[in-house]
Amino acid sequence: MRYFSILAIAAITVFTTACGTIDVGPSKAYDKGVLVINSGNFFDNNGSISLLSRSNTTAQTDIFQKENLRTIQGGISGYAEVDSKGIILIDNSTAGKDGIEIVDAGTFKTIATIASTEIENPRNIIKVSSTKAYITCWDATGIYPDFYKNKGYVAVLDLSTNKITKKIKVQAGAEDLVLVGDEVYVGNTGTYENMLSIIDTKTEAVKQSVEIGTNPSVLKVDANGKLWILADNQMIRFNIATKVIENKVKIIASNSDKTPSSFALSLDKKTFFYISSFYDAADGYKQKGETYSFPITATEVKEGTPFIKRLFGGGLDVDQVSGNIYAGFAPSLKQAGYVFRYSSAGVLIDSVKAEINPSKFYFKK
Repeated sequence: MRYFSILAIAAITVFTTACGTIDVGPSKAYDKGVLVINSGNFFDNNGSISLLSRSNTTAQTDIFQKENLRTIQGGISGYAEVDSKGIILIDNSTAGKDGIEIVDAGTFKTIATIASTEIENPRNIIKVSSTKAYITCWDATGIYPDFYKNKGYVAVLDLSTNKITKKIKVQAGAEDLVLVGDEVYVGNTGTYENMLSIIDTKTEAVKQSVEIGTNPSVLKVDANGKLWILADNQMIRFNIATKVIENKVKIIASNSDKTPSSFALSLDKKTFFYISSFYDAADGYKQKGETYSFPITATEVKEGTPFIKRLFGGGLDVDQVSGNIYAGFAPSLKQAGYVFRYSSAGVLIDSVKAEINPSKFYFKK
C-alpha cells in the first residue's frame, strides 16, 4: 500500500511540474521599480544602471554587470523599453566605440549588441511603436569651435530584427525628442540651430521644420495637450495642432548668471519643476542653485522662494506611478552619487546611494 502511495505522489509531482505550476522559467527580477541611469564619468567610460524599489532605501547596483558578467564599455546617455526589451545607449569617450546594448527588460540578459559602426554619439531614445524606437545622434563630432561638424540624425531601431534600418537627417546636435501621436518632435543642444524638426513616423521623414529659438529643447506635453520647449532661456508653449508658438514664458532668475535646466512635469501634468543654477566665480566656480516650480498657466516665471532649497547636478524627473519627485546628486565624478526622493509637495522622503553621476530615471510599473 505504501508503495502505491509513493508512486501516486511521484506522479502528481511530475504532472504538477509539467503543468508549470512550480517553475515557469527565468525570474523577471527587474520588472518593477525605478531604473537609475548612472551616466558615469565620461572619460572613465564607467556608466551603469541601478534598480531602486519604490519601497526600499537600498539600490541594486550595476545590474547589467551582474547579469552579463561584464561592464558597459562607456557612459550611458539614455535608456528606454519597447515591450519586453530594454535599450541602453552607450557613449564612449573614444571615437568609434559607441554602441547599443539590447537586453531582456525583465532579466537584463543581453539579447543583441549594435556596434559603433552603426551608431555615432547616441543621445536619447523613445518608444515609437511595439517594434520600433527612435534614437537621436550627434553623428561624428569635430574639434572646437567646429564640434558639431555634421548634421545630427534620428536612428530608426527595428526591435523585430534588432537592427538600425534608417537614419533621418535633422539639425546639428540632435538631443531631446518627444512622441505625439504619429509625430516625433526633435530638439538640439550646443549649437546655434534654432529649428525644431517634426518627423512623420508613418513615412519616417522630416515633414516640417519650425523656427523656435536657439537650441530648442523639447520637454513634455502638458494636461492641455500643449508641447513645451525651452529655448533662449524661455519656456515656449507650442500648439501641436496648428504648429505655432502660443506663448513665450520668460524665466526671470534670482541671479542673472543662472541657467534653467532639467525640467520635469508633475503627475497631473499641470506643474513644471526645474533646476536653476550657476557657477560662482567668487567661490572657486562652485556650482550653486536651487529647484523651482511653476504652473502651466503661468505667463511669467519669477524665481522667489525655491520649491526645494537644494541644487541637483544630476537628473530630475517625476514618477508617473507615485507622483514623487526623483533627483540625482553627484558629489563628484569619482564617487557614488545619491538619489533624493521628494513628495509632490516638495517634502523630502529619503535618499538612496546610487552610482557615479545618476542623471536619468526610467520608471517601470
